[in-house]
Amino acid sequence: MFAKAISDISAQGTLFFTPKQLLYFLDNRVRQNLFSASKFGFAYLFFYLFFSIWAPGFIGGILSGILGSNSFVIVLFIYNLILAVYLFKNTNSRKINNKGRRSSARMLQILGVIILVGGMSIGIIILNSFIAFAIAVITGMVSLYLGSRQLNQIEVVQEFLLSQSQVKDWLNRWQQINGSILKILPSPKQENKPATVNPDVTAYSFDRLVVCDSASIAQLLIANNFHFENNCAILSITGYPQSIFDTTMQMLRRNPDLKVYAIHDCNPRGIGLVHSLRTNANWFLNSEIAIIDIGLTPRQIIATKRGMFIQSSPESAQAAKQLSEEIRQSLSAEELAWLESGKFVELESFTPQRIIKVLQKGIAGSQNLESDDSSLLLVGDTGNDMYVVQSFG
Repeated sequence: MFAKAISDISAQGTLFFTPKQLLYFLDNRVRQNLFSASKFGFAYLFFYLFFSIWAPGFIGGILSGILGSNSFVIVLFIYNLILAVYLFKNTNSRKINNKGRRSSARMLQILGVIILVGGMSIGIIILNSFIAFAIAVITGMVSLYLGSRQLNQIEVVQEFLLSQSQVKDWLNRWQQINGSILKILPSPKQENKPATVNPDVTAYSFDRLVVCDSASIAQLLIANNFHFENNCAILSITGYPQSIFDTTMQMLRRNPDLKVYAIHDCNPRGIGLVHSLRTNANWFLNSEIAIIDIGLTPRQIIATKRGMFIQSSPESAQAAKQLSEEIRQSLSAEELAWLESGKFVELESFTPQRIIKVLQKGIAGSQNLESDDSSLLLVGDTGNDMYVVQSFG
C-alpha cells in the first residue's frame, strides 16, 4: 500500500512531491476505506438484513418475558433507529470523506423507505395499531428528509486521520528497509549567498512569472522543471530561491509585457498574495503589469462544491477578520463569510500533477486577456489589471 501511494503521488516516479502532500495523499487513501458503501453495498445490505432478523429474534426473545409479544417489533424499531442515527452522524463526520458522507446519506434515504414500507405494514397488518403506524411514518419520513438534505450538503470541514509524525515515522522505516525515496523533497534551503549568473543570461528577461505564497510550492515547481517546460520564472513571496531572487527580479522588470501568475493557499495569508504583489516596492508597486490569480480562492472552492480537503481553525477566522479593506473589496460577501468562518484549504492537499496541470491551464487560458472566451474574471477597481481564474482545474 505504501509503495503504491509513493508511486501514485509521484506519477510513477516522474514527479517530485513534498512530505505534506504525502500526508494528505495517505490520509485520503485511509479515509476512502473507512466508509465506502458504494464499494461494499451488497455487504452492508446483507448485514442489515441479517441483524434485522437476528436482533429481534435473539434480543426480542430475551425481553419477551418483560415486554410481551411486542418485544420483537420494539427491538426491530430500536435497531433501525440506532442505525439511522449512526448514518446521520456519518453524514456530518469530519473523519469521512465526501464520498463516504454521500453514501451514508443515500443509505439513510433507503433506510427511510424501508422503515416507511415495513413499519406501516407491521403497524396495520400485524399490530393493528395506529400509534405504531404513525411512529413508522414519522421515523421513515424524517430519515428520508435528513438523507436528502445531507446528500446536498457541501464544504464539510475535515480533520486528519493521520498525523505528520506518523507519516514521518513510516517514511523513516520505509527508507531504512527499502532505501531513499528519490522524489520526496526536503525542506526548502535558505541560501542567502547570491549565486553567480552569467551576464549573457541576465541580459534576457521572461514573459511570465509564477509567484507562490510558500517556498515549498516554489521548490516543488522548480524541482519538477516547470520553469523550463513553460518558459517562466518561479519565485515565492518569501524570496525563495534567495540565491537568485534579486537577479531574477532585475530581469523581470525589463519586460513591460510581463504576466504574473499568483498561486497560493486559500487562507487569509494566501488571499493577500496579489495585494502584496501590487503594493510592495520589492515587487510591482506602481506597475501596470497584468496579475492573474490562479487560486486557490474561496470563489473556486464554493463553485467546485465538493472534493477538496477543507479545514477550519480559530486562528484562520481571526486573520480573515483582520484583512485590509483593499483585499476585502476584491472578495464577495459569500467569500468573506467563508473565510471568516475559519475555513481554509492548502495547495499541498493536491497532488503535484494536479497543481502543475491547473497552473498550465491558467497560463494557457490567459494568452488573450481581452477575449470573450477567456476563463478569467476581471476583478477590483484599482486601475490595474487583476484577473482571477474562475475554476481551479
